[in-house]
This record gives sequence, structure tokens and C-alpha cells, in this order.
Amino acid sequence: MKKEFLRLGTTLLLLTLFSTACGSLGVKDEATPNTNTTAPSASNGTESVKLRIMWWGSQARHDATLKMLDLYTKEHPNVTFEPEYSGFDGYLDKLSTEAASKSAPDIIQMDAAWLADWNARGQLSDLSSGINIDDIDPKLLETGKYNGKLTAIPLGGNAWGMIYDKSALEKLGIAPPNDGWTWDDYFSMGEKIKPMLGKDQYPFKDGTADSTLYANYQLSKGKGWPITQDGKFNYDKATWLEYANKFVDLRKKGVVPPPDVQLADIDLDPTQDMLIKGQLLFKGMHAAQVSAYESLKPNSIGVAAIPKDEQPGGWLKATFYFSVNQDSKNNEEAKKFIDWFINDPEATAIDGTTRGIPISNKIVSEMKPKFNQGDQLTVAMIDKTAKSSQAFNPGAPGWADFGKEEGDIKQQLMFGKITPEQAYDELAKAAKKYEK
Repeated sequence: MKKEFLRLGTTLLLLTLFSTACGSLGVKDEATPNTNTTAPSASNGTESVKLRIMWWGSQARHDATLKMLDLYTKEHPNVTFEPEYSGFDGYLDKLSTEAASKSAPDIIQMDAAWLADWNARGQLSDLSSGINIDDIDPKLLETGKYNGKLTAIPLGGNAWGMIYDKSALEKLGIAPPNDGWTWDDYFSMGEKIKPMLGKDQYPFKDGTADSTLYANYQLSKGKGWPITQDGKFNYDKATWLEYANKFVDLRKKGVVPPPDVQLADIDLDPTQDMLIKGQLLFKGMHAAQVSAYESLKPNSIGVAAIPKDEQPGGWLKATFYFSVNQDSKNNEEAKKFIDWFINDPEATAIDGTTRGIPISNKIVSEMKPKFNQGDQLTVAMIDKTAKSSQAFNPGAPGWADFGKEEGDIKQQLMFGKITPEQAYDELAKAAKKYEK
């Protein structure tokens, strides 16, 4: 019995030595359970993370983003993704439903128009640290801040400016707008051009119901935004009457289209867009849309900044943003990904211009030689606007529905059913429901 015990002890000792030796040679001990349930990263030793990410866009944007996610996982094996993507229709409804049930994704593609309400509800994380923002234009970066806190990182550069039919102006012998042109230049050019055009052609649209163009006009007069970022009605009455009466005069002279003709205009619809059809020479436009116009009207598109007065009239803005859900348990990993998304040359090369011109100035300078004509025009509009621009106002919390009432009142004015003075009174009355 004693000998058998000794033999057993010797056998156990040899097995232990063999197991230790195998371990030192890298042979996995299958009998030993792994008590670490989250595998460490091969690259940086952090725990496994799955990031939920949500965006909207075209198929080209979907394809590019999925390739980027694959590349990030290849470079950071501990991070995988659960993507959610769709077209724009229904996107906000789905996102809002998920946010209400505390199940929104970690990383969310946001639009500027939503930031005020989402920030007011405290649904977006502070991104002031952990992301390299050195190569982003400060004015663009400012658009992602709320009460001084950065909660949205711009993904693409954009600006609000004007496009024009360059070929048509050349045929008429009219010089294109110079940098620094004014509203007086704009209106006088329209009155000069109209007699040179056909019956159903116009220099530019009736700006009466165009709230964006009016904002350009009031800003350039040094009177601030018509609706302030803190939710105050700020239509300057004298400025509004000057603007509205100018278009009353232009309608009488036939310089701008009749209301029914103008309302049929649909941007980028080849059969309905008046500029594409040759019925219009100038249009207010986002820089991000210029490339599409260039593709529909090749070698005919020119770009300009919005006219100015005492101050500039246009602004820089972002195409979209990435924000991080305040309830995310993966906040730091989400910020690392966003930093990579906007600053990594290989990543931005994949994304190309599917989200507009890349937000990093360094990346843009590297990519410029590869840009097509449409992308070059986009950059040109942004550059022209950046020389002198207003700070962008993403909107005030709780004012989302005011735009419809504002549009209805201004259309009544455009059709001559009310006067500019009556329109002002109606706008002020409608605003009282939204002011706090």
C-alpha cells in the first residue's frame, strides 16, 4: 500500500512538472477554466466592447461606414460594432423612441436642428476631452457646443452660401459675384438681368417666404438671429419691413417668379428644379449640395458667399455630427472611435465625401488633389464663407414647430393676402406660444 502511494505521488509530481513545462512553451491547459469573461485586446489590453452606432444616409454612405467599422475592429480587435442605419425618413422617430426607453445607441449621427432639444433634455455626453479637435475650424466646432460644453463633433464641413448658373451669366455678359458683394449688388444685379431673360426666366427667387434668406439679411444688418438661440423672438421690425417691401416691389416688376411658379420649384429634381431647368440664375444653397448640382448641370455651376452689409450674412456649419448617448456605458471607447473617425487618413479616405468635406483641415489638404469638380466647388464655397461668417445658430429648444407657422404667414404675404406690417404682427403673435 505504501509503495502504491509512493508511485501515485511520483506520477502526480511528473504530471505537474509536464503541465508547467507545456505552459512555458505556450501550450494551453484546456483543463484550466478562463475566469476572465471579457477577452483582452491584442493591441492595447482593454476589455472587449461592443459599440452600437446609428446613422442615416445613402447607400454610398452605408457602404463606406461599414468598411470603416471593419477597419476599426481590425486595428482594435477588442472593439466590435452593432450598426443601425437607414434613410432619413423615420430616423429621428426611431432614435427618439429608443432614447425615451433608455436604449439609444452609444454613438448617434445627429443633425444640427435636433441639438438644442437633445441638449436641453441632457441626453448627450460631454466630448470636450479625449478627441483631437485641433484641425477643426473653431467656428465649425462651436456649432457642436451647448452652454459652452461640446456635445456634438462635426463630421463634415458645410456652409450656407449661394450657387449660380455660371454659363448663363457668361452668355449674358454679366460678371460673376465678387467676394464681399452686398445686398445692394444682389438686388441691382437682379433688376439689371431680368430684361435680358426670357418670359419664364428669373434672376433669383422671391425671398418673402424664405426664412433662411431673411436670417441672412437680418444678420448682415447687425441685428442678430430672428429667433435667438435662447428662444426669444428677435425679428427686427424695421429690418423685416425693409426686406419684405423690397420683395413686394420686385414682385410687381416681375423680377422674381410668381408665387405659384416658385412653389413648384423642388431642389435637385431634374424636372422641377428651376435652376437646373434654366429658369433661375441664383439660389441659396448648402455647400454639401453643390456637388449634386454640378453633376446635373456639368461645368455650369459657380459658388459665392451670401451677400453682406455691415456684417457677413452667411455661416459655416457641419453637415452632420456624432454625439455620444449620455447613458452609454462605453463613453470612453466611443470617444476613441470618433477621434479615429475624423482624424485617421485611411478611415477618412474610405468615407470620402459621403458626409461632406472631411472636417479635419489637415485631411482636406491631403485629399484635395483627388477631389472631383463638384467637391472642389464645395470646398470653394466653404472657403469663401469662412473668410467672413456668422456663428451658426442650431435653433432654440421647443421651437421646432414655429417654422411651419412662420412659413404659412409668409406665404400669405407672398400671395398678397396680408401686408408686411400684418405679417410682422402675425409672426410676433405666433412666437408667443414658443417663448418661455
